Amino acid sequence: MIYNFQYRLNLTTEQKLVLNDWLRICQYWYNRQLGERFDWWEQNRNYIDRCALLCHLPELKNKPEFYEQKKQLPIIKQDLVSVGWSGELLDFNVVPSQTLQEVCKRVELSFKRYLAGDSNGKRSGKPRFKNTARFRSMIFEGAKLNSCSVGGKWLYLSLPKIGIINVRHHRPLPDGAVLKQTQVIKKSDGWYINLRLQDDSVLKDTASHIPDQRSPASPAFARRGTGDFKPNIAPSWNNSLGMDAVLHEDDYLAVSEGFKLPSLKSFRKSQNKLAKISKRKSFKKKGSKSRRKLAQREAKLHQQIARARKDHAYNTAHALLKTGKKVFFHEKLYHRWIKSKRIKS
Repeated sequence: MIYNFQYRLNLTTEQKLVLNDWLRICQYWYNRQLGERFDWWEQNRNYIDRCALLCHLPELKNKPEFYEQKKQLPIIKQDLVSVGWSGELLDFNVVPSQTLQEVCKRVELSFKRYLAGDSNGKRSGKPRFKNTARFRSMIFEGAKLNSCSVGGKWLYLSLPKIGIINVRHHRPLPDGAVLKQTQVIKKSDGWYINLRLQDDSVLKDTASHIPDQRSPASPAFARRGTGDFKPNIAPSWNNSLGMDAVLHEDDYLAVSEGFKLPSLKSFRKSQNKLAKISKRKSFKKKGSKSRRKLAQREAKLHQQIARARKDHAYNTAHALLKTGKKVFFHEKLYHRWIKSKRIKS
């Protein structure tokens, strides 16, 4: 089983500067690959239903795919890369090679979803060029990652080319979990890290403790203290629970047992404050220090709204699962209501 744990980083000033430089290099590398794909696609495609009056005469070159673009990295690392519009000099040697290869993979996946679609045939929109605010994460993977916990309060990770970083260990790691990949994310209130863990013992324990339907319940449940746990419960009037959305008043969910769950309305409560900050920011000069400060306040407010929604969703799910009953709802109907303007925020 593979799952992710997110922790907050406590970085030094030097480490923050290094990660910001790496993000800038990865952002440039992402936009450069995306531009090459768009140029090749525009210059080498032809319309099937008409003849174009104007056509390109491009230089013959291979289609820029994942392996073709990844081969450019050794050549780019031979010298500093000059950014045309800003005059920056970027050194690709300071960034771990696997991190740059993950950027190539990210471009490949986004462009593939745009052209071919996912497994269900649903196509995504045209990939965007990333600015500083949109490109916020980097992936590190490899055998050089190791972890140790000191005192249970802090977790120390060793990342390539940056050394030991300090992680706020608010949630203990499961025993037997193996660290496979790390993702460093820059948010409005600081730096975070996602630890991708693999634990094969979870599936083995689950399979060994599921009772056989043709025999009585396995005694393994009694040893683990799970009580009368039954994974396959036949629904009845006594152990079933129905819920439906409420589109009026201050409630957003009604349960068949006769009570309603209140609506959070995190966005509507912060809407006026958010509008004032956004209006003040729009009058400031682009690139100024005052505009960056207001943009930071706006981003933190959006983050508070998102976190409040996430916490409210978990609390609601916990309240429903705490009843120990089977829950029924209209799945297809909710998918339609999500796109509606009547959904409460």
